[in-house]
Amino acid sequence: YVCSTWGNNHFKTFDGDIYQFPGVCEYNFVSDCRDAYKEFSVHIQRALNSNGHPEIQYILMKIKDIAIYLKPNLVVVDGRIVKTPYYSSGVFIETSEIYTKIYAKLGMVLMWNQQDALMVELDNKFNNHTCGLCGDYNGIQIYNEFIKGDASYNSITFGNMQKISKPTAKCEDPDETQALPSCNEHRDECQKLLTSSAFADCRLRLNLEMYIQACMQDKCACNGKTDSFCLCSTISEYSRQCSHAGGRPGEWRTENFC
Repeated sequence: YVCSTWGNNHFKTFDGDIYQFPGVCEYNFVSDCRDAYKEFSVHIQRALNSNGHPEIQYILMKIKDIAIYLKPNLVVVDGRIVKTPYYSSGVFIETSEIYTKIYAKLGMVLMWNQQDALMVELDNKFNNHTCGLCGDYNGIQIYNEFIKGDASYNSITFGNMQKISKPTAKCEDPDETQALPSCNEHRDECQKLLTSSAFADCRLRLNLEMYIQACMQDKCACNGKTDSFCLCSTISEYSRQCSHAGGRPGEWRTENFC
């Protein structure tokens, strides 16, 4: 199972909920949350780049006792900059110009495109043992993420609860009353993009409706702006997840589009 975040602050939990959370502090993306020994944790911090688009600035991981810090084109292990491919005690790290990929023998694969998109795949032995923005991986949507006991949370409250408290951090929590309005426009356009012949091999591998909804949110948020981040980041994510699920997306980018 895969948890991911991409584009305009979209998140997809292991259990399949898609939500948006625009926080720019450091957050627990996914961690092993058992009381005893915790096998891994992944923290992320986003910021707006010069074009005003959210990007992941850094990723901080612990795998068993190894600390890994990732920035674009930089891998630091236990405080030392390392060259890739790098292998040490159950952790393999490879990088290319367009991604950083980490395999951990304990049952995790992490892939980051060094910009906006991060995905973590976890072995199902961690079912019901995780916490963070990726949720609890219990196989049930919404429960224990957005509904807990008698309480229900919106996505901003849920996101703010995953913040890593750092006394020196200078970042504002997003306002919980400003949950993003849902968007009901652009369905046809998004559906057409995501069901084009390039994605024929993806239809049965992924939940198409989730990506249509994310694409609609993007289109509404773009407010008619036609920059490629606005229009393409969810389509790129659909293509990445399709490949990851063993599909073969065709060439969907054209000179005039993305």
